[in-house]
Amino acid sequence: MEVPSGVNRALDLALELKAHGLVVLDLREICTATDFFVLVSGTSDVQVRAIAEHVVEELKVEGIRPGHVEGIRGGHWILLDYIDFVVHVLHPEARIFYQLEDLWGDAPRWDVSHEL
Repeated sequence: MEVPSGVNRALDLALELKAHGLVVLDLREICTATDFFVLVSGTSDVQVRAIAEHVVEELKVEGIRPGHVEGIRGGHWILLDYIDFVVHVLHPEARIFYQLEDLWGDAPRWDVSHEL
């Protein structure tokens, strides 16, 4: 799947903090709000928050800034909106509850291995 460099970089940054369950959904043919969803999980609220903060800070260094950040205080589901792609950092319970992969089941899916 051909994805913007920011998507690949966000995946790399999430992996640096041991994120798991990395998935990219290609929404270009089914949604006008964004092109890609990046879904990653942490094992706790603390790790979810750390992953999200790491992605935001490191992408800022590279000149990529989110248009909107939501949920950073709660740490259960954090949304980082970069306009062309949205990074969802989720606690496993939130990921099971909201089932974004099923909700957007018509989207082409890339299950990301740890070798990017």
